[in-house]
Order: sequence, then C-alpha cells, then structure tokens
Amino acid sequence: MSARELGLPERLTRHDDLPPEVTIWEVGPRDGLQNEADTVPVDVKLEFLDRLANAGLTTLEATSFVHPKWVPQLADAEELLSRLDRRAGVRYPVLVPNARGLDRAVDAGIVDVAVFASATESFARRNLNSTYGDQFAMFEPVVARARDEGMAVRGYLSMCFGDPWEGVVDPDRVVAAGRRLLDAGCWQLSLGDTVGVATPGQVDRLVDAFAAAGVGVDALAVHFHDTYGQALSNTLAALRRGVSTVDSSAGGLGGCPYAESATGNLATEDLVWMLDGLGVQHGADLDALVITSTWMAEQLGRPSPSRVVSALAG
Repeated sequence: MSARELGLPERLTRHDDLPPEVTIWEVGPRDGLQNEADTVPVDVKLEFLDRLANAGLTTLEATSFVHPKWVPQLADAEELLSRLDRRAGVRYPVLVPNARGLDRAVDAGIVDVAVFASATESFARRNLNSTYGDQFAMFEPVVARARDEGMAVRGYLSMCFGDPWEGVVDPDRVVAAGRRLLDAGCWQLSLGDTVGVATPGQVDRLVDAFAAAGVGVDALAVHFHDTYGQALSNTLAALRRGVSTVDSSAGGLGGCPYAESATGNLATEDLVWMLDGLGVQHGADLDALVITSTWMAEQLGRPSPSRVVSALAG
C-alpha cells in the first residue's frame, strides 16, 4: 500500500522551529554496503544508484577509496565510477581516507569528496591506525590538496556521543575535533553517532556546544545509527536546533566494520515519512524509495530493517 493510499497528507503545516527543507545525504551505496558479509556485484550497485536518483535523491554517496584490504566490499570503486551514469543535478561524493585515496578520486574525475576522523583516541587507533592527534596531520594536507583541485570536501566525525571503549564522549572534545576539520577547509561536518547510543538531550547539548564555539548549524549535518531505536528522535532534536542536512541509508542498510556494536543507519524511508508528517520539504518520492529498498533487500537475501519499508511493502 502506498503512502498516499494510507491517507498521509502530501504536505502538512510546518512548525516554526523546523527548517523548511532538509537535504537528505544518502549513504546507502557506500556506508550501507561496506559492512555486507558478501560483496555486492557492481551491476547491482549501479542499478541501486540509478533507482535512488530516480526516487528524487540528489546526493548519493557512491563509494569509498579506502584500501581494498580494509573494505573489500568497495574494491570495485574505479569500475563503478567509470560506468556510473552521473545525472545532472545529482552529487556523487566519494570517501577518501588519505593521499592515495585522493589520487584515485582525482583520476576518477570526482568533484565531491569526504574525509573521516574520530573524536576519540580509541577509535582513531582502530579505524585509522593513528593516534587522535596524528589523524589531523594526515587529513589536513589531503583537504588542502582536494580544495586546490577544485573539490568540495566534507568532514565525517565518528564517535561524537559515545565510544564502546571510552564511554560517553565529552562535547568539548567533539567540538575541538570538529573545528580542526572545518578549519582545515571542510565545508560541512557530519556528526556521527557511530554506535547508536545518543539521546535527544545529548544532541541538543552538542549542537549548543558547537554554537558556543562559533560553529553555526549551517556547517553541521547529523549521522545517526539506530542501535537503541533513537535515530529518528535524535534527528528531530537536531532539526529543532536548525540542522538541515541528515545522513540516511535507503532501507536502513549499514553499520561500521570497525565498531561491532553499530547497527544500521537511519533508514531514508523512515526519515522521509517523518519529514512528510512535519511538513518539511525533501524532494524524495517515498513510494519509489520503498520499491528500491525492497528490491535491494531481495538482492541481499534478507528483509529491510526499515519500519516504513516493512509497513508499506508488506
């Protein structure tokens, strides 16, 4: 049954404390598929990207130039990008971990890249094989060169709320790490709840801490995992603070290969359902997304964890 058949209004009156429009930063093709036990064929990935574009999403994080040894599921990055039909009006950002990854992105003609850092020492060592301090020495020249190449650089910051090895993360530490990425030249900072432990109160405190440090909500995005079922609540808290870019993954795919307690990302369909109910514009076609995620679930051989996909496709 479609959303329209269920009687959900296409547009409701938006509350004044919400942004009029939200940019959905779709991470399913990269963050969603990187944690799969089996490698998804490149033809399936290409069709996935095509279906997502047809559903109205305009930012599709396509893949990653991480070394295949660490993320073998994305070892086909060059092939995928060489065959990808890059639509006008659609951005296809790619994750780059280091100078070699940036070289590959330049060769592939990429104009949007992202780097990733950790707010904690423990995760920097496990995810980046670096110390907390040394990670910035690695990223800063990558960001500088990418900007010289005319690229827009986004910064991901992991473990912004809780770390399985260190516990609750001090907001001041997150702000300090985030400022390093922004000062290096990142145009936007995505705040990651990598293991899905955040609560709305923590979201309020962190956004307020960035504001106190002179970082406005226009420079922030949020990236929630749904381990404790709080991803939508946390997203709404961020929206009420003025954040207007939200990372999500079609069908709720994903996790983190370096944090075993991390479950799937916020499902794009669940996000869209909430935004429709709040009267917030987003540009996506919910029914087309549900069809896409149902199709991808069939390719992966398991049901989608998205509540909205399960409800509408059932």
